Amino acid sequence: MIAYVWAEDEDKVIGKDGELPWHLPADMAFFKKVTLQGDIVMGRRTYETIPKRPLLGRRNIVLTTNQDYEAPGAMVVHSKEEALALGKEYGEDLYIIGGATLFKMFEDDVEILYRTLINEHFKGDTYFPRDFDYDKFERIQSEVGPVDDKNKYAHTYEVWQRKE
Repeated sequence: MIAYVWAEDEDKVIGKDGELPWHLPADMAFFKKVTLQGDIVMGRRTYETIPKRPLLGRRNIVLTTNQDYEAPGAMVVHSKEEALALGKEYGEDLYIIGGATLFKMFEDDVEILYRTLINEHFKGDTYFPRDFDYDKFERIQSEVGPVDDKNKYAHTYEVWQRKE
């Protein structure tokens, strides 16, 4: 199974200057809970924005065109096909966690979407693909996230499944 896991604001912003433009610990906990179920696949730039890498408790796969790239503690692949082959080899689900290029690359393969929708507008320079076709998916779950001293922004966790 191939899934996407990401958070976006109301304008589809997913990043700014290589970082998340918001601080939302509840979403980080949701992300961890979901991705501990398999292997995570990310682009090089996404990998390099993770403060403590690799992410523990799951196989980290970094997809990059840079043939000389090394990611200590992670596996490096250079094509979509290599990433898919690793998923089959290890029998694990693949969770695509960004960036935007990978979301576009795996668009025809993704089966499940784990989206955190943040009810705010942030300045950003990286967006979830604006032309993503949600009509191919059905929302099967929606849960409002907590708003408190640590989680200042209203947000909703959504799970979408590809239609048959």
